Amino acid sequence: MHIKRTFFGLFIMALLSSHDMYLKLDQYFLEPNTDAVIALYNGTFDRSDNVITRDRMIDVSLVGNGKRTLMDTSSWYEKDNTTYLNITTGSAPGTWVAGVSTKARSIGMSAQDFNDYLEHDGVLDMLTAREQNGTLSDSAVERYSKHVKIIFQSGNELTDDYQTELGYPIEFILLENPYKIHPGHNLPVKLLFNQQPLANQLVYVGNQAAGEHTHDGSTHSHEADADHQHDELQQLRTDEQGMLSVPISSEGIWYIRTIHLVEIEEEGLTHESNWATVTFAVGAGHSHEHGHSHEHDHEEGVPAYVFGLLSLLIVAVLFFWFNRKK
Repeated sequence: MHIKRTFFGLFIMALLSSHDMYLKLDQYFLEPNTDAVIALYNGTFDRSDNVITRDRMIDVSLVGNGKRTLMDTSSWYEKDNTTYLNITTGSAPGTWVAGVSTKARSIGMSAQDFNDYLEHDGVLDMLTAREQNGTLSDSAVERYSKHVKIIFQSGNELTDDYQTELGYPIEFILLENPYKIHPGHNLPVKLLFNQQPLANQLVYVGNQAAGEHTHDGSTHSHEADADHQHDELQQLRTDEQGMLSVPISSEGIWYIRTIHLVEIEEEGLTHESNWATVTFAVGAGHSHEHGHSHEHDHEEGVPAYVFGLLSLLIVAVLFFWFNRKK
């Protein structure tokens, strides 16, 4: 009997714990009129443990060039444990957003399983509250839903689509274009819950350095440290305006995740959670990749006044040479 209970507990943990959801791309810098495949991971950032069925998707959106397109869920297909969506970037360059929002589901857990899940997935505020309230021995029935976004760049022109609010129950809004910034920059991000700033929310930030991430269309070859636990990520907290500043330390793929979990008084339920992630890439910065700024040219190139002096010298030489021939 004890073995059965242990097995069931492990099954519940495998079903829920660490099942963050992410949208990912092989390449985050695309060209206009390019076919691409967006992968929907349900598990960790490095590994998808199971597919998300179409009946669970209540919104699938693609935003680019100022237009939001609702994608038909039939555009998705499954391979192994991952769900995929074929897309084509538009003819006009710009910064694009894709998002997926899922229906709510419920799951019951024993007190120990619930506590383990809170610790494992970094929902530390709820775990602390249970410790302080003396409710660590209480079981839980949680209703949960997940809402995820990805931001990618098509061509050289930067647009404001990256900050589009999709109206999800919980949602990260980047307040600066990630394809404009470079390592060493702090990226301002706003977290909304029911379209209102969510204050004092624990948030985790992770990244894969450029060249570290490879993908063959089905599974990731990056196996080392595949399970990103919350204590291996940057731990941040939103301020009273729901704002946080994300330090960007390197080029590569970046992701932000959070789980907003609260107690509720509803028949058959004890808690409700909304999960959110956003994924994007950071390069060397738009000015570095698509042409140097004037200041940069003066620092590393030949100063403009040197070209001016050389031009005058050439004109003077030609003037004296022609006069001498005459």
